[in-house]
Amino acid sequence: MFSKFQDHIISRFPFLEDKKLFLAVSGGLDSMVLLHLFQQLPSEIAVLHCNFQLRGLESFGDQEFVQNYCNQNNIPVFTTQFDTKAFAEDYKLSTQVAARELRYSWFYELLEEKNFDFILTAHHADDNLETFIINLTRGTGLDGLTGIPEENDRIIRPLLPFSREEILKYAKENAIEWREDSSNASNKYLRNKIRHDLIPILKEINPNFLDAFQKTQSYLQESKEMVEDASIMIYQQVAKEDGEDIHFDLKQLKKLPNYKSYLYQWLNEFGFSAWNDIYDLVEGQSGKQVLSAEFRLLKNRETLILSPISEISEKEEFEIHENVTDVNFPLNLKFCQVNDIIVDSNKVIFVDAEKIRFPLVLRKWNEGDVFHPFGMQGKSKKVSKLFKDEKLSLIEKEKTWILCSENQIVWVVGIRQDERFKIENTTNKILKIELQ
Repeated sequence: MFSKFQDHIISRFPFLEDKKLFLAVSGGLDSMVLLHLFQQLPSEIAVLHCNFQLRGLESFGDQEFVQNYCNQNNIPVFTTQFDTKAFAEDYKLSTQVAARELRYSWFYELLEEKNFDFILTAHHADDNLETFIINLTRGTGLDGLTGIPEENDRIIRPLLPFSREEILKYAKENAIEWREDSSNASNKYLRNKIRHDLIPILKEINPNFLDAFQKTQSYLQESKEMVEDASIMIYQQVAKEDGEDIHFDLKQLKKLPNYKSYLYQWLNEFGFSAWNDIYDLVEGQSGKQVLSAEFRLLKNRETLILSPISEISEKEEFEIHENVTDVNFPLNLKFCQVNDIIVDSNKVIFVDAEKIRFPLVLRKWNEGDVFHPFGMQGKSKKVSKLFKDEKLSLIEKEKTWILCSENQIVWVVGIRQDERFKIENTTNKILKIELQ
């Protein structure tokens, strides 16, 4: 197995050479074999061990076993203990999900703290099969059917091509000691039911079932890559990125024979789950929206607009004091006195400096806001009517800021200046305000 493993590392993970590697070691069969294999490679390794305190003294026995092995073999080892049950209760998570969240959060903290490059885990081919069946029973797409990725960000799983049978045989041949996890014998968990009851039947039907499964999963991975390539090509035709927002052209989208699949492919990573509501937006009324935890999808005429949900409260105000030349938050504004006026865009206004009073206030617009649009000779207009005339979407309205002087609007920022602060023949000081 070592020769096969060595060839696999060289061909699949050549970038690991000369890198600093953390090995996640529980003390069980799989992780102890992974550790033994890497001890024979010219790699700089250290061990990470999590004590989830879920099996009483047995958990502490695992921790002591890993620490003793590393100390005897001069391998740096880092351990931590979690109150997993309390964390699961506090955040309403299953025990398994809580343990995974705690484990990977700690892993990534240590990567940065100790300046290591990658974390290696001991997931193998049988784990991959179990994950496939779990996802299949719950309903899944190609992502779930392609199983555990060999490489995911800085997590590497070099044992995925190897079966549990191969790993066990290697351990016995090399007299490797390991700890048995008593919870693995219980059918309390779905994964154990699949491992103990279902997979033996599948292997009885076809003794080469695991090999057949790996071939099938390879084909599924190729199909997934083909779908991703097509998705990128279609995205370039349908979507337009505008700052943090993404605009999807519905006319182009609806020409696609299976546009729902593309929408799922594009939006899945943004945390949406109400897919039927999203699909209804395509034919829905303008102004309707669907929310995820951090994003919104808005129907605006013939466009779907994806945007992050603002973290700035509508009631929040920001003061700009006299002699300030640059404002960097929540907008980038530049203030300077000039002698000449050159108006070339809506992002610049020129005001009579003696008409304004500091501190100026920058805030979001309110429903009852009224101002005097530049060029309308003193006539007032509701800001909401201005938005309607400009055909702004709900998201564009929510992103609009108002610059005020003593509760009078100086500028609907980026859209229209107020007439009351304009430059006149009697103006002595000209203040230029620019949105950058």
